[in-house]
Amino acid sequence: MLVTLVVVASLGSVFYFFMYEKFDWKVAGFRSNPNLKTIRADWKGNPINPQGRFLNDPFNPLPSFSELWRWQTETNPQKQEKKTDTFRLSVTKNSDFLHSNEDCVVWLGHATFFIRLNGVTFLTDPVLDSPSFLMKRFSELPVAISDLKNLDYIIVSHDHRDHCDEQSLKALAPQNPNAVYLTGLGVETVFGDWVKSAKIQSAGWFQAYQTDSTKIEVIYLPTRHWGRRYFNDTNKNLWGSYLIRANGKSVYFGSDSGYGVHYQELGQLFGGVDVALLGVGAYKPEWFMSASHMGPKDAVKSAHELKAKRFIPMHYGTFDLSDEPLGDPYRVLQELQKKPENQGFIQLAGVGEVVRL
Repeated sequence: MLVTLVVVASLGSVFYFFMYEKFDWKVAGFRSNPNLKTIRADWKGNPINPQGRFLNDPFNPLPSFSELWRWQTETNPQKQEKKTDTFRLSVTKNSDFLHSNEDCVVWLGHATFFIRLNGVTFLTDPVLDSPSFLMKRFSELPVAISDLKNLDYIIVSHDHRDHCDEQSLKALAPQNPNAVYLTGLGVETVFGDWVKSAKIQSAGWFQAYQTDSTKIEVIYLPTRHWGRRYFNDTNKNLWGSYLIRANGKSVYFGSDSGYGVHYQELGQLFGGVDVALLGVGAYKPEWFMSASHMGPKDAVKSAHELKAKRFIPMHYGTFDLSDEPLGDPYRVLQELQKKPENQGFIQLAGVGEVVRL
């Protein structure tokens, strides 16, 4: 029987619910989508526990309640800096890229990107407003929501509310009636009723979605993270990242992830990517957050291990989710840009800036 403990934790101006269940961390089996192709011959499927809940591979547990309590009761060394930080992301109001044929990546804020590759369009983890009245948005959208239409694919990487937003998906659905939704195992049960589409594909790690392979290939891949939407559904739904490639070009959308060996493994498996989109925010205190989010230093390291040609950071500056000041990731990345190995590698794209591939 699952027992749930609810704690309200203050994250700057945001309040989050952390739900802890009695959770069995033993591997009892493996799960994948039998209708999709698995690209790794040695991959058995995603490990699951006796209750059918997903586990990270290699195994890592969620932070304990005592660790959460420690975080909430210790003093944030950047508390005053956080209060006085006036950083805001640069936003370019621009919709021209929506009517182009160019291969490009455009950041719309947080983990939402418009991607076009070989004429095929994607929108990743659409969160187009504040997903909750408790979560203030600090960067505007560069386009009107009504402009985001005729998309080919909409990606929903996992079930967390800052990646899987009900109002955004409901707004997009009627203006994108032919869009195919690409998600992880189980996540379709969260948003299926919102979009009312029969075109939803849910994959396990190392599985390729069913696409027109002459135009585009999309593969669902590992991250070091977790899933939870409500009070008693820890890891019921899978989390993951995406490799999108066509005509010799590739984009890696990393979604949420702590640092792990999977980056080196993916770099070896695929031989590199043109652009890596990786999160750099919601990372302090690092002793607590590193289980599920990377800071700038780990993200740069991961992008190199992916053998990426360019790295575009995301998941910072739009919402206040942890202890670091809003502009902390940006300033750290500016310093990291000065290192010889990072010159021309880290691209601090603004919101609405068109990055051509």
